[in-house]
Amino acid sequence: MASLFNNGKVRRVILFIMDILMFVGINEGYYQATRIFSNSPNYNDKKYLVSSLVLLASIVFFRLVFRVYSNIWRYTSTKAYFNLILADLCGGALAIVISRAFPDTSPIYLGIWHSLNVASLTALFSVLARLTYRLIYKSRKGLDPDGSPHINVAIVGAGQLGAILASDLTTSHRTIYNPVFFIDTDNAKTGSRVHNLPVYKENAAVLEKIKRYSVSEIFIAIANLTSEEATRIYNFYSLTGCKIKLYDLPVRDANPNAVPGKRTIREFQIEDLLFRQPINFFDSESKNYYSDKTILVTGGGGSIGSEICRQLAKCSPKKLIIVDIYENNAYDIQQELVRKYGDKLNLAVEIASVRDKERLSCLFKNYRPNIVFHAAAHKHVPLMEQSGCEAIKNNVLGTYNTADVAEEYGVEKFILISTDKAVNPTNIMGASKRLCEMVVQCRTDSKTSFAAVRFGNVLGSNGSVIPLFKRQIAAGGPITITDKRIIRYFMTIPEASQLVMQAGAMANKGELFVLDMGKPVRIYDLAVNMIKLSGFEPDVDIKIEEIGLRPGEKLYEELLMKTETLDMTENKMIFIERDTPLTREQVDEKLAVLKQAVEESKCEIGSAKVKEAVKSVVPTFREPNEINKDAASSNEMKEAKVN
Repeated sequence: MASLFNNGKVRRVILFIMDILMFVGINEGYYQATRIFSNSPNYNDKKYLVSSLVLLASIVFFRLVFRVYSNIWRYTSTKAYFNLILADLCGGALAIVISRAFPDTSPIYLGIWHSLNVASLTALFSVLARLTYRLIYKSRKGLDPDGSPHINVAIVGAGQLGAILASDLTTSHRTIYNPVFFIDTDNAKTGSRVHNLPVYKENAAVLEKIKRYSVSEIFIAIANLTSEEATRIYNFYSLTGCKIKLYDLPVRDANPNAVPGKRTIREFQIEDLLFRQPINFFDSESKNYYSDKTILVTGGGGSIGSEICRQLAKCSPKKLIIVDIYENNAYDIQQELVRKYGDKLNLAVEIASVRDKERLSCLFKNYRPNIVFHAAAHKHVPLMEQSGCEAIKNNVLGTYNTADVAEEYGVEKFILISTDKAVNPTNIMGASKRLCEMVVQCRTDSKTSFAAVRFGNVLGSNGSVIPLFKRQIAAGGPITITDKRIIRYFMTIPEASQLVMQAGAMANKGELFVLDMGKPVRIYDLAVNMIKLSGFEPDVDIKIEEIGLRPGEKLYEELLMKTETLDMTENKMIFIERDTPLTREQVDEKLAVLKQAVEESKCEIGSAKVKEAVKSVVPTFREPNEINKDAASSNEMKEAKVN
């Protein structure tokens, strides 16, 4: 029987029958009142019956026209109630028009006041009945339509965004959430009601209300929420033990079924707790630059390279060529782009190493790219300290090979992806990237426009701390950090890729682009926040252990933004380093030293000879202990408030 009444068609038939009975009752009541109070006691019963049927048929006709019975009244909008009233009034008017086609002695003839009053009363009582049903339905505490428990939620933010969320939660038949009150910092809003829900002041007392009302989850619905405010709110409401979620735009890949541009309730991400707003660099003018171009991306299967490919695919390139030595990564991004774009994207995937100049020549000769993004590199600092030869062969000589081939085949622009570890490097990986910058910068006489883009750590990239911390939390801990004092500058993968592409559109000759990355972040704070985001208590459920600095690691990366050496571009967040490039001959001399060290070390384990060679060709190279011993007095550590 319950399943029968859950059927939509059955419910509509029952509602229709109830409306007919309501009309009969109202019409009969009006008729009897007319007989009692009218000066014409001989009221014609036949005329009353026929004219009533005309009025009923007219009302039903317009209710069908306005699709009144297509609504689900538990969740419907104000417009549906307006349509019901309009339908009944139109029905009354139609009945009058029909009756006037007959003489007043005809049974069809209907009095104007009879028609309008009965139609109005029918509309009024129909609306009241539906509102009553809706209120009764909503007042069934603790249960949703299928009998499952409701989840009580509090909404932080009683503005327009919070009101929209509350409306969605109270009208949707699919939600299990039951909003019980709002929380806001605005004194003008507290004490009032929004969508009939009270608005409380954000203070210590509201934490008790959250407990008293059995609130299980807290939704943050604040437009243009800064990372500082997100961090403050998250830390404050973490005290309640409730799950804390954002009413925000969906994060890419977090929910493949999410509608782009439509806000949804989602989990907090570590990116939300960065100490600055995420930056969107990529404008329409830059996108147009890549349209109808043949573009090749080395390392296109990696974290940054694959995101560059995603962004490029949106620009309608003439052809996109993904080059990578690791076939699994290349396959993954290929399948992702094929699923999304199909035949609309002219895509090629080639397995190749940048160490193999002949293979590169074959690819460039065949595809003739207009633009090259060079993202192929070894980037893991401790591993490259042990395998320095590989860092030189892949990063430095691979960049040299790719740049040479790009010049040979007339590439318009060549963009190198670099790192903040190239600034006063303390390890082979950082030094190798500084050498890559030299290889690019020395080619100011080339017909190809070369440029390099330097940025900090990328959240969520392969080899970064985020995936490592996630695995450690999933295993029950502990989270391992090298030193509680260590700080880094962070950006998201989309930010990094957009910066690279924006710089590519700007590049002319040998520029070194850098990004204003905001404030540094303590890795310890990152670990604490990730534990909290996973629903655990730091150092209680999940331990945080120091394991000591790794080979070549320093406590802080030096500020990229030293204004006396930078020129601002049209984008206020992107700058150009004023760095005097070496000549090609000088770079070739440095590479000759490195090639000799690699040759002499080819049968050895370790990187002693390579490291000595790197020190001799990179004047800014420093030992980690030189940097770390004075770390406390550095501007970077002071800005991060690390003692």
